[in-house]
Amino acid sequence: MGCVARVWLVARCNAATGWRMWFAADSDSDLSRGYCACLVAALDGAEPEDVLAVDPADPDLAPLGAGTTAARSRASTWHNVLVGMQKRARTAIAAREGRHPGKPFPSLVIARDGAIRAQGSYAEAQALFLSPDESKVSGLVNTLKEKKIGVVAHFYMDPEVQGILTAAKKQWPHIQISDSLIMADSAVKMAEAGCDYITVLGVDFMSENVRAVLDQAGFNKVVVYRMSSEQIGCSLADAASSCEYTHFLREASRCYPSLHVIYINTSLETKAHAHELVPTITCTSSNVVPTILQAFAQIPNLNVWYGPDSYMGANIADLFQRMATMSDEEIAKIHPDHNRKSLSSLLPRLHYYQGGNCMVHDMFGHEVVGKIKEQYCDAFLTAHFEVPGEMFSLAMEAKRRAMGVVGSTQNILDFIKDHVMGALDRNVDEHLQFVLGTESGMITSIVAAVQELLHLYSSQERANIEVEIVFPVSSDAISKTSNGSHHVGSSMATDLNSLTIVPGVSSGEGCSIHGGCASCPYMKMNTLGSLLKVCHQLPDKNNKLSVYQANRINVRTPLGKSVAEVGCEPILHMRHFQVSPIVLLYIFTLDVQLS
Repeated sequence: MGCVARVWLVARCNAATGWRMWFAADSDSDLSRGYCACLVAALDGAEPEDVLAVDPADPDLAPLGAGTTAARSRASTWHNVLVGMQKRARTAIAAREGRHPGKPFPSLVIARDGAIRAQGSYAEAQALFLSPDESKVSGLVNTLKEKKIGVVAHFYMDPEVQGILTAAKKQWPHIQISDSLIMADSAVKMAEAGCDYITVLGVDFMSENVRAVLDQAGFNKVVVYRMSSEQIGCSLADAASSCEYTHFLREASRCYPSLHVIYINTSLETKAHAHELVPTITCTSSNVVPTILQAFAQIPNLNVWYGPDSYMGANIADLFQRMATMSDEEIAKIHPDHNRKSLSSLLPRLHYYQGGNCMVHDMFGHEVVGKIKEQYCDAFLTAHFEVPGEMFSLAMEAKRRAMGVVGSTQNILDFIKDHVMGALDRNVDEHLQFVLGTESGMITSIVAAVQELLHLYSSQERANIEVEIVFPVSSDAISKTSNGSHHVGSSMATDLNSLTIVPGVSSGEGCSIHGGCASCPYMKMNTLGSLLKVCHQLPDKNNKLSVYQANRINVRTPLGKSVAEVGCEPILHMRHFQVSPIVLLYIFTLDVQLS
């Protein structure tokens, strides 16, 4: 059940039981077995509605460990068993009323031998490219080697592209699939290793960032290419370049002292203009919380202005409100310089922009969240920090039970790997189910990581361990197509013609207001065909690829400084913070105090 101790739960409710719940439970831990016995004694024979009415936060249940702070793992075990009972109670009510429990979300199941089983047409479309054509892989590798081309790609790439790049990396090391921040660092390492060209598979601010960082590192002659002759935009980056965001910053500049914390997924021009108005530091979804907490701890009466992602801003505020209800001891484990009093006092001084979001994470709407609650409440739940508040709250609740993670794409990947390693170490039959609350392009990296872990343990006598990745796809976030008439790109495998459903809504944008498709249309502009086109035409002696080049930013800020130089300063501040949060962030905060 994913508990700290292993628990086995059996439930029955049908006409033979008089539509009352029958439970049996066991555990490999004596203490957990005792908790299970208490729950079974309390709920065995109850109406399904009575089981659902049990609130784990009820103070009367404190003796069982719910809501306590001293026995977190035991409380998690108790809570997870109750969640499992309540899931079965919902199923019983549906059966009693003659209702179908609902079609499950599509998913990919990775077996202990690394084999992949797709469940649902959406998952089939994803799975097609996880075992790429070897001739395509070798053809790409030969071209990259011959022309000394490095490839940096974001996690959210099309599954076809990621599948081929993942396989090609085994033969050509200068390929990196990662978060946006690591992409630029990887490009520098590739240039140091002798690559003459860097191809960037991402949105435009990512290629722009790679170009600027390479120039700063002294690799001006290394040419950087994007994957489209058209603009590859980003709804979040666009929000940060709006007049409304400038107004947000001007308001911050009139409030002393102020620090602007800006998400890394924005343009250099945005960062530069912001830094001239308000001292600015960039952040990622994995370091935004420690960055803000450290700043509040070091500068008295500081105002922090976060943007442009409104969901992440709201989630940060919600997280701090939750932390303010924790004990001082628990808070100190998160940040040693904070307690309940300090957290309560900083909340009025935390401001976040409310007009920006990532169109992908905006898609995890009410329908999707409701289905997760009904059918996947006992699964591991992963969620990016940018998801809407309802999804965030659900993931935070799962996290409190040691069943979830909220963070960056890398945090999500690490969470899944850690739990798979734990299952392999236990070496007992187990089915791990993870709900993927971020862009579906993550699946390639997840599958590759899980298969690698399974392979490491292949020499041992192994139990039957399966890993299931669930795509929380809205019913209105997929397109139906007739055989032979799909619109998913000419480079896709012909096998896709046999599918009747493909990822993406009918408009071709890859997302729906109904939520849950989690596929970025901008990222999907980075096709395999575009990558091959650029690579095959290098070196570009006839200047045919000029529109694909990531041009240097030669414009100036309102104060006459280089946008490239000023825009990189907030990134450097973040890097210093990551090396030494206390000393180097303090140097930066002097700029805040003197502004």
